[in-house]
Amino acid sequence: MKKVGAAFAILFVFLAVAFGLESKPARVKQGQVKIGVLTLMRHPALDAIYKGFKAELAKEGYRDGKEIKIVYQNANNDQSNLKTMAEKLVNGGSKVLFGITTPSSQALANATKQTPIVLGAVTDPRSANLVKNNEHPGGNITGISDQAPIHEQLRLIQRFMPRLKTLGVIYTSSDASAVAGYRQIVAECKKLKLSLKAYSIANSNDLNQVSQQMLTQVDAVIVPTDNTIAGAMQTLVKNANAAKKPVFPAVDTMVKEGGVATYSVDQYQLGVEGAKMVVQILKGKKPANMPVRYLKHGTPVLNLKAAKKLGLTVPKDFYQEAKQKGTIYK
Repeated sequence: MKKVGAAFAILFVFLAVAFGLESKPARVKQGQVKIGVLTLMRHPALDAIYKGFKAELAKEGYRDGKEIKIVYQNANNDQSNLKTMAEKLVNGGSKVLFGITTPSSQALANATKQTPIVLGAVTDPRSANLVKNNEHPGGNITGISDQAPIHEQLRLIQRFMPRLKTLGVIYTSSDASAVAGYRQIVAECKKLKLSLKAYSIANSNDLNQVSQQMLTQVDAVIVPTDNTIAGAMQTLVKNANAAKKPVFPAVDTMVKEGGVATYSVDQYQLGVEGAKMVVQILKGKKPANMPVRYLKHGTPVLNLKAAKKLGLTVPKDFYQEAKQKGTIYK
């Protein structure tokens, strides 16, 4: 019977390892500082934030595997995973936490009121109930806003489409950052006297049907900073191309995937700025006294192939600006 029991024990361990049932704790060397990172999903924009974060930490003398140990958790676009992952990072002894996306940051905030949290990409931390005030956070949370330069983006759309009648905006209603971006678009459209029609989705499964409906009623589409739509950008682009309507997204990676143009917040730089704040905290600064940071200027990004496919004339001055100061995808 002992032999049978031993055999079952060996078999269980084998299956646990083979199917990922056994979680391996992150190995931390003596003297290393543990930094926890939580992201909602992987897509180019969020990956760029993480790359900038790691690169700047290393530049500041905090190399992963040397002076620090980064524990990276990815919820794979399943928000039900975030609570468990956030608690794991907090209970695992992370000295500082870095949240990429609003849902990730909210999960971390719910998990601890003591461990410092740096926001990697939250459009309006105050409206997301993460800080008391963006200038004076007052708690254990501060960070970087990925607020897009909406006024610049709308003016750019007008330059591409001077005869534009109706602009459509699509956003995820459950994403606080996307909602904040949508509200900013509404406010700026009123100032510019642009006719706007709004459409929302609950999750990526809604995007195909809702975007098809939207594209029958608008002349062009603007997308705020929205991780759900960014992760399913190909669906929106496919439908927009079929309807021969241009999409002007908030970030550069979404332009690369088929959007026409934008003034984009540099996603990599968001990670760089987030890492600088983490380093300040490791050196003793308190998040409560660190204002939320904003990247002031957008970078011009153009997808020349997408513009040509839709028969759009690219403004010459914007082309030159993107060539000299930004990015052109051909």
